[in-house]
Amino acid sequence: MTHVTTEALDSALAYIQEAPKNFGPIETLCFRPDFGERVFSESLALSVANGVDGDRWKSKPWLTLEDGSADPRIQVCILGKRVLDSVWLDRENTLYPGDTIIADLDFSEVNFPNGALIRAGTAILRVSDVFNDACVKWKARYGVESVRWINRVDIKPLRMRGVLCEIVENGEVSLNDRLEKLSS
Repeated sequence: MTHVTTEALDSALAYIQEAPKNFGPIETLCFRPDFGERVFSESLALSVANGVDGDRWKSKPWLTLEDGSADPRIQVCILGKRVLDSVWLDRENTLYPGDTIIADLDFSEVNFPNGALIRAGTAILRVSDVFNDACVKWKARYGVESVRWINRVDIKPLRMRGVLCEIVENGEVSLNDRLEKLSS
């Protein structure tokens, strides 16, 4: 399995940072019915109560509230297309990361601070305060250097692993939509 190097990621940094600041086109929509499963779709239904229709978020979340229920701050994960293109070198043999939305957009803290609102089709999302630091599965798929790079002090505010979001208004998002920054 081929993994990206820190040098390659540093070389891609300027290109990644040139991503649009708003109205980012959506490239991929995905939900995860269970661990290791990916279903790609032309559109997704998003709801405050249930998250992404068909996704395991509500029944098998990786982050829970004190009462054991799924933490709404992790209902949707959005990853920048340019970052994915930089780390996912072996698409034939490496599983897609599982992010709900891949879009060509700048998800840095400056562009999308915690609490910022994003229109995704007819749904509204709120950028979470939960930092996506890349899980153990990310490390296995895309390499330890990519995880270290994502969490490096100078890179961390750029949110190279994308943003986690809470759904605040029900709706539907499709591949024909663009992500729109409503507030920051």
